Amino acid sequence: ANPETDEEGFRILDLKKKKSALPPKRRAAPVPIMPPRETRMPVDQTWSDVWPGQRTFHPASVPLPLRQGINKLGAPPSKWANAELMKIPNFLHLTPPAIKKHCQALKKFCTEWPKGLETEEQMKNHFPLEVISFDYCYSSPSIRNALARIITIKFPLSRLKFDKHSKDKFLRLVGERYDAATDTVTIVTDKCPLKMQNYDYALYLLTALYHESWIVESWENEKCEADLEYYDWENSRSKENVVVLLKGRNEESELSSPIIDEYKKAVINLFDEGENDYNISKYK
Repeated sequence: ANPETDEEGFRILDLKKKKSALPPKRRAAPVPIMPPRETRMPVDQTWSDVWPGQRTFHPASVPLPLRQGINKLGAPPSKWANAELMKIPNFLHLTPPAIKKHCQALKKFCTEWPKGLETEEQMKNHFPLEVISFDYCYSSPSIRNALARIITIKFPLSRLKFDKHSKDKFLRLVGERYDAATDTVTIVTDKCPLKMQNYDYALYLLTALYHESWIVESWENEKCEADLEYYDWENSRSKENVVVLLKGRNEESELSSPIIDEYKKAVINLFDEGENDYNISKYK
């Protein structure tokens, strides 16, 4: 007989089986949890080694008590498990020492600053064309901003070579874009979808305006004094009358005197700006 059969050889029906003793389970050794990195950072460490490049905010690596968000019942949420701090761009990799370190690494690839461009006046003298554009950085589903395509160019009118006809025509073509107080022409382009396209278009407009101002149409030579858009002193009757008057007195040399220049300005302002109390008093 064996444990599964009786003395007569029949198998024993065991309705309540006994469970065999299982070996005791070995408890897993607890994994030590390291403290946050910010608590183990020395105060004189190099921050660019901790945060060398652009990355998502990590609270254990930043030893600053930052807060972000809104909590109606108390202070703003801390930096731990803060989605507001993780989803926005940060500039922790662009600290002044890190920027200086990058500049020192790139310095060997740079050329020396050109001589003669030490001051703003010298730079404006050699490079009179000023190009203005903007870049935007903000938290949004799209990193693109439509305002970044706008290009503005500024330049002094005195740096362009004109004669009397071309300068007058250029000023009439640019219209209100010219500021007489600062002698500056401002052209803004925003029709094209890309910034570089608007930059090329602005330079094209400048080139087209300059060359168009030098073109003299056939009908422009047929204009008489009444058709002019401005008062032409050199070909005016007022100057002829002054010349006749000075010839009668044998004082032709006085044509360039300050009195004649003041009279010339008064007549030009009276015709170009219209009659007002100031211009009439100057003319009298």
